Amino acid sequence: MNEMNETTTVEMFDHTGHTVSQMTQAETLDRVSESAGSWVFANNQMIQLEQLAQADWGTIGTIAIVPNLVGG
Repeated sequence: MNEMNETTTVEMFDHTGHTVSQMTQAETLDRVSESAGSWVFANNQMIQLEQLAQADWGTIGTIAIVPNLVGG
């Protein structure tokens, strides 16, 4: 299968709860770009957009897009 058409599970968290979707790599990269300031995790490790773009999509696993947390 073409890697660009493979999908993975993407969990998006926000103030209303969370949504789970199946997305291609291009769709996921677009969503991450639209979520400026959010933290992105792949396989439970924080990852940068550039790393996500270079990742082997067949082995990426679940992606979580989480609003950054501010303590204080």
